[in-house]
Parts: sequence; structure tokens; C-alpha cells
Amino acid sequence: MRLTTSKVAVVTLLLLGSSAQVGAQTPGANAPPPCTAAEHRQFDFWIGDWQVTRPDGKPAGTNRITRILNGCVLLEEWSGAGGGSGKSFNLYDRRHQQWHQTWVDGSGSLLQLTGGVDASGAMVMSNEQPAPGGAGTVRNRITWTPRSATEVRQHWESSTDGGTTWTTVFDGTYRKVRAPAP
Repeated sequence: MRLTTSKVAVVTLLLLGSSAQVGAQTPGANAPPPCTAAEHRQFDFWIGDWQVTRPDGKPAGTNRITRILNGCVLLEEWSGAGGGSGKSFNLYDRRHQQWHQTWVDGSGSLLQLTGGVDASGAMVMSNEQPAPGGAGTVRNRITWTPRSATEVRQHWESSTDGGTTWTTVFDGTYRKVRAPAP
């Protein structure tokens, strides 16, 4: 059968119409918005614009944490005092009932962590990955502890002996400069 321009137009309109009907009849169309459960708000204490200092009081950098993608993802935008920069994507995975962070930076580093809120209310995420050079493994553990509505401590530790001993990689105190826009 040879399709003329008018037949193609009719077929296109029929397909578009049926697509619209399928979309309108999709199960869950009246479901609540995604990512509104309490678990998705466990890391909200980190949202805002922050000045970050080291334990000695010297500037470590600035960080902006915002909600993106329908409120389902926390976007971290780090700018180090020494010029480095990086971003992370953080989200609560309903299926596995845990938090995930994927960090990338301007030097090509990748860090993927999983975890959740501990009994004290701190967010703790960790991983295990091959050590540089492939000799053994490194465990990373990062803890974000809310100290008040305007202060959070981030403590990153690593272990090369299976978690028997830990070395501090980064220790920063976040002081809120500005709350996020609504």
C-alpha cells in the first residue's frame, strides 16, 4: 500500500491521539509526587549555602546543596579554597532503602557511597574500593553530623586495614551562609 501525504498525516494524528490516551490512563497518574516520604528528607539538614572551615579555622571552601529533579536529588556544588571543584548527586533509593552519593571532581576522581541515618541523626555513607595501584582495598566512611540548624560537620575517614584503624581525609565544619530558596 502506498501512503500519500494525507494518509501519513491521518496515521500520525491517530498515533498521537492514542499516545495521549495511553498517557492519561497510565496507572498511578493520580499518585502522590515522587520523593515525598520522610526518608527522602533525612538529608535536608545539609541543604543551603555554606562556608566550610578546617579544624584549625582556615577556609576549606564553599558548598551549595540544592534539591533538583522534582526534589528527588540533592546536588552538591563544591568549590575548594585551593581551587578544586566537584559535584555530588545524593538520593534516597526506595528500592534498596538506603542513601547513595556519587561524587565527581575536576581531577577525574569518582567516589560512590551508600548508607543512611544512624541513631544519632548523622548521615553516614561508606564504600570499599580498590586501593590506588591495585594493592588491597580502601574503605571510605563519610559522616555528616548536624550540630544546629546552621552548622554541620563533615568527617571523611579512610582505612586500609579493613576498618581496624581510620585516617582522616577531610574534616570540615559547615556554617550556613544562606538557607535555600523555597
